[in-house]
Amino acid sequence: MENSKEISALVKLLDDPDQEIFQHVENRLLEYGNEVIDFLEHTWESSLDTLLQERIENLVHKIQFTNVKESLRLWYQGGAFDLLQGALVINRYQYPDLDEEKIILQMEEIKREIWMGLQYEMSSVEKIKLINHVFYNVYGFSGNTKNHHDPQNSYINQVLESKKGNQISLAIIYSTLAQKLDIPVYGVNLPQHFILGYIDESKIEDHEFGVLFYINAFNKGAIFGKNDVDQFLRQLALEPMPGFYAPCSNVEIIRRIIRNLISSYENLGSMEKVEELKELQEIINNTDL
Repeated sequence: MENSKEISALVKLLDDPDQEIFQHVENRLLEYGNEVIDFLEHTWESSLDTLLQERIENLVHKIQFTNVKESLRLWYQGGAFDLLQGALVINRYQYPDLDEEKIILQMEEIKREIWMGLQYEMSSVEKIKLINHVFYNVYGFSGNTKNHHDPQNSYINQVLESKKGNQISLAIIYSTLAQKLDIPVYGVNLPQHFILGYIDESKIEDHEFGVLFYINAFNKGAIFGKNDVDQFLRQLALEPMPGFYAPCSNVEIIRRIIRNLISSYENLGSMEKVEELKELQEIINNTDL
């Protein structure tokens, strides 16, 4: 309990008008990290001093942001194997107190609904049509065409609640559900439009880039072929490159979420958030790993 005495004493000094004392107190509390959050929140609730409340909010945010950076670093250095986990780390940036178990359970519920309709002899296209039926018709997911730049479109918990998302958040949920059911659907990093590819694992050599066909998660799971990707790239006047056709890494997907968020917050003029997201970007732009 030795710490709690010092923490209590420090928290009492947070409203000190002397900037130097405040700076020292803040730095000391930051060293304690998560341990001080309960103390800070309790003080915030029992205070009517707006300066103190603002200082506490900033301090809690700094501690939580440090946690997000650390979690993202661990996810990245650990091999970035779990895409949903990576998306949840980004989710924590805006929703640090979220019950992530709830998200996992929501995903499990949708997965179970698809699983109940799966049959062994189904073709790859039939499996995708089943996922599409459950995902878009039963659960009502759709692309957010009206408010496409809203940052909420990039946060998984919000997409699961509102059933509306952008290309990448819908693709993350879609491919996670498919992979949990051993259906090989992976993200494809097409410029200006994130899509999914159904990988034919048994005949990778027979199909260019190992992709049997493509899926547009933003447009009710529409199925299309390589020619459509060619045409899309022609419209954008872009040279076709292998990376536009082949499955991409989980790290590239999380990078793209962060880029979307940066652009959304730039539109809103939230420059503090833009700067913080650039710090997150920096963590997974390190190519040495």
